[in-house]
Amino acid sequence: MTVLRVATYNIHKGVQGFGPARRLEIHNLGHAVEQLDADIVCLQEVRKLHRREERYFNRWPELPQAEFLCPEGYAAVYQTNATTRHGEHGNALLSRWPVVSQGHEDMSDHRFEQRGLLHVQIKVERKLVHVIVMHLGLIAGSRVRQIAQLRRFIEREIPRRDAVIVAGDFNDWGGKLRAAMNAMDLKDFVGERALTYPSRLPLTQLDYVYARGLKPLGLQIPRGRIWWRMSDHLPLIAEFRL
Repeated sequence: MTVLRVATYNIHKGVQGFGPARRLEIHNLGHAVEQLDADIVCLQEVRKLHRREERYFNRWPELPQAEFLCPEGYAAVYQTNATTRHGEHGNALLSRWPVVSQGHEDMSDHRFEQRGLLHVQIKVERKLVHVIVMHLGLIAGSRVRQIAQLRRFIEREIPRRDAVIVAGDFNDWGGKLRAAMNAMDLKDFVGERALTYPSRLPLTQLDYVYARGLKPLGLQIPRGRIWWRMSDHLPLIAEFRL
């Protein structure tokens, strides 16, 4: 039996806190990603570069964060969603299995939020698995429209019989998008408590892993002080059987 272990994690751009008290957590996050021991790691709020933070922190990595966090033997795929005055950030995927292809679609719903969809095809043994990494908007109406756009993307780009994983920070308070995801035959782990936000005292689930064509086995959420210090989200790990 082949078990596919998929993690999703909003890393808050590798920095925690604000102003002069903020601290660099990207090095700790590198160890954390290895501890997840996931075959596929879906990351949100990943910095490609940030000129101001690079000057502020003495130990700012020379590599873009996706490459810096990538464990040995994994492939790193990154796509910018947002360009700002000092740099750019987006979604990333780290894979233990070979990457076949990658794609991207702009999902920005209005000019105040730059959002995107990262689509990566991975070969797991002899099976092709499509993985979509997303970070949905802060406005409820935007999220509804972005899920509708996701549906059109899947219908256009992914053959009906292929396995699909959709993971990321959905900003979905109360699981209101679950029905629309289920209508696409994408299922998550209903009934399991998966509180991921805020990391210090988790009260709700904002991070989800949905799948089609894979058998769900269970969820895990690492907890403890070491995890809530690194990001405002906790990672979510889902296991599937091929």
